[in-house]
Amino acid sequence: MREDEKKRNSQKSGMRRFLSKRWALPAIYLASAAILLTAVIWFQNSNNDSANPGEVEVEQVENAGKNSGNEAVEVNSKVENFSWPVVKQDNAVVKKEFYDINGDKAKQENALVFYDNQYHLNRGIDIAMKDGKAFDVTAALSGKVTKVKEDALLGNVIEVEHVKGITTSYQSVTDIAVKEGDTVTKGQALAKAGQSLLNKDAGIHVHFEIRKDSVAVNPQDYFDKSVSSLMEAEVVNGTPTEDVKTTTEESKKDQSNKEDSSLENDSYEENSTNAQEQN
Repeated sequence: MREDEKKRNSQKSGMRRFLSKRWALPAIYLASAAILLTAVIWFQNSNNDSANPGEVEVEQVENAGKNSGNEAVEVNSKVENFSWPVVKQDNAVVKKEFYDINGDKAKQENALVFYDNQYHLNRGIDIAMKDGKAFDVTAALSGKVTKVKEDALLGNVIEVEHVKGITTSYQSVTDIAVKEGDTVTKGQALAKAGQSLLNKDAGIHVHFEIRKDSVAVNPQDYFDKSVSSLMEAEVVNGTPTEDVKTTTEESKKDQSNKEDSSLENDSYEENSTNAQEQN
């Protein structure tokens, strides 16, 4: 009994000596805090591990989708270059070129479309394959589909908006693979090339247009160039201002004669509406 009492007294006296030291209590507090913090972290991790990983993945996907809407498409479009709306460019041929108001007369005549006893200015280019066969029509730039329209005269229409004011149009197409509201990437197949009543001579082709603020420009001037180059250009009569020739008295007279002629300076789609009303 006496030996047990001596041991207890010895332990008490040792504890008193330990607590009497200045660093003892702060050390105890720090150790307690460390133990408490470790316990809290372990508890949180255990709760996260027990959560359904599928729910976490779904939430991440949903958040990613919310943050990658039209703004992401617009950003991508700004850094992309316009490409031909076909997969095999080497096999493609331009059946009818863009009507350039400043071009020579021979090229202008070749850029006229004759339909219903009237000449129409070609506001894009008509592309076909050298072998005359059907081919995939692809997006020239990433963007959002804003129009899908069935039109017998034009051979159906797909319109894609890339950045504000910049659009591409794909006409004379069939087997359309997209719908309004779809987001498309550059090179994605939109449809198959088809035929149109407006330009039967082109055979199986796609009529391709690039527009800035609803004004058509020559697509061949912008292939392999970024959309920002078109955004920065000031377009007059379908031609960037830096390419517009100085107007002389002779050209003014020639332009006046053109305005008095029966040529219609309207878009393909406007021609379609007028022709259908006449029929």
